[in-house]
Amino acid sequence: MNHLLTVVLLMFTMLTACKQEPKPAVKPIRTGQLWSVEKANKWYDEHRWIIGANFIPSTAINQLEMWQAETFDPKTIDKELGYAEGIGFNTMRVFLHSVAYGVDPDGFKKRVDEYLTIANKHHIQTIFVFFDDCWNPNPKPGKQPLPRAGIHNSGWVQDPGVREVKEPKQFNQLEGYFKDVMKEFSHDKRVLLWDLYNEPGNSTKRDTSLALLTKVFTWARDVNPDQPVSAGLWAWDFETLNAFQALNSDVITYHDYEPDTAHARVLQLLKTHGRPLICTEYMARTRRSTFQNTLPMLKKENVGAINWGLVAGKTNTMYAWDSPMPQGGEPKLWFHDIFRKDGRPYKQEEVDFIKKIVAKPKVESLK
Repeated sequence: MNHLLTVVLLMFTMLTACKQEPKPAVKPIRTGQLWSVEKANKWYDEHRWIIGANFIPSTAINQLEMWQAETFDPKTIDKELGYAEGIGFNTMRVFLHSVAYGVDPDGFKKRVDEYLTIANKHHIQTIFVFFDDCWNPNPKPGKQPLPRAGIHNSGWVQDPGVREVKEPKQFNQLEGYFKDVMKEFSHDKRVLLWDLYNEPGNSTKRDTSLALLTKVFTWARDVNPDQPVSAGLWAWDFETLNAFQALNSDVITYHDYEPDTAHARVLQLLKTHGRPLICTEYMARTRRSTFQNTLPMLKKENVGAINWGLVAGKTNTMYAWDSPMPQGGEPKLWFHDIFRKDGRPYKQEEVDFIKKIVAKPKVESLK
């Protein structure tokens, strides 16, 4: 009798499982405006091998301090982009912020244009990032906090923040900001690509960020800029977000701070989309993601390479995410960043390696 009951229960469980509704398939929005694979690859082939860094001047603790009128620092931006040009970098990934725009929309756009003028002088194109789910959840305009000693990105702020991500009624204001800025620069050749949303779902938000992410791609298709749009994959267990990001991006962007062997597996998987690939975050020395073991692989596969950090400064990204040094001081091994404030390389052998690999001819696209 017990055996028969077990069989019946097992059959019931199997039948119940079979009747469960499958997850709805994720589909691209505005399919007609999504760049074809052919168009995306043609665009990519028109550029030099994309190599550079995520950039914020060393005098800014976060995106607000970079862009607000009182602390915008073109002199330092010019100097530090000169360091980047000197080692052969041709692309910077730069975060915008809706709060800085909200205080002074016209001034914000003028400062973005001034930044682009400086970058262009150094033969650098820019990937602009709109929204961001990382670090401190409540951005506020005005004077920003001082760095906390030894704490990685102690003052970096999310955009738009927790409340705005969870409340769709806030989206109208964000839409105005997004479309105004994108339209202003939608035909500007100094802008390489629009990165619509950095690490959606981070800071425990997970799929709650999907509503804003969907809106952002919709707004981008409304504007229909000359440049491609993307949102980088970064957490491989975020199934719904990853599918949406990959299927709606003209160019596939992604983050990977793993050693080269693990990174290579991710790269091979993403290549199945047939679209150009740009790694928009890598290089964390204590995690064995380095220039020497990552750049040769990315160059060989013709994948764009944008490391985190250019000049060590107020963001404290020489310190690791999970290894604070509250006493301050310089860590034995920097986590991110390439240069000290005075332009001296943290490791001369790294800079020499970057210069050498940039000088090699670009390989043919692997499609």
